[in-house]
Amino acid sequence: MIDITWLGHATFQLRLESGEVLVLDPWTEGNPKYPAGHKFDRVDAILVSHGHFDHIHDAVSLAKKFSPAKVVAIFETCHWLESKGVKNCSGMNKGGTQDLLGAVSATMVHAVHSCGIVDGDKIIYGGEASGYVLHLPDGRAAYFAGDTAVFSDMALIAELYQPELAFLPIGDHFTMGPRAAAKAVELLKVKTVIPMHFGTFPQLTGTPGAFAKLVSGVKVWTLEIGKTAQW
Repeated sequence: MIDITWLGHATFQLRLESGEVLVLDPWTEGNPKYPAGHKFDRVDAILVSHGHFDHIHDAVSLAKKFSPAKVVAIFETCHWLESKGVKNCSGMNKGGTQDLLGAVSATMVHAVHSCGIVDGDKIIYGGEASGYVLHLPDGRAAYFAGDTAVFSDMALIAELYQPELAFLPIGDHFTMGPRAAAKAVELLKVKTVIPMHFGTFPQLTGTPGAFAKLVSGVKVWTLEIGKTAQW
């Protein structure tokens, strides 16, 4: 079992039974959905899907506070993080797999999205956006999509890795909305979906209710922000 805590938008804390903590797309400062009072007591690894502020904003501060926490991102984004003082950034690229936390590994997979990083008054090249398949100690796999549109090669993710759980954006405007996310579920063949990246901004109009009406035979698991659930 792992403990999953949704921290608003696309930020999640995953705690293993052994105690190690993995943070996905950390955005805490300025995140209007971040739960008041939540504090990280431990961070062992950080996964960054792409360089937009609402997914990378607190990667540097968390990596420094909990050094030598391992930070994983696409190669170009890791180069930028290192330029900001992150000491243990392990850049990779799509198709590759690397260890995160002992028996937990991550495979970087495709995403259809942009990846410019705002640095001062400039937007710099951050490589490409990605998603991750997490391989857990008990043999299960979970797919964290990051920001993406639906794409047909999600069927390859299903074929190669058989994820049982998917974290999928449903908000629309900057990512796929409920209709496209329902198609993603069909391609991925997952049993359970955690909706994310909705409701944070006015443009993100997709809702879990609208999404749930478009899928069948799948558990739409809408987490309560700040509350820990087990999977």
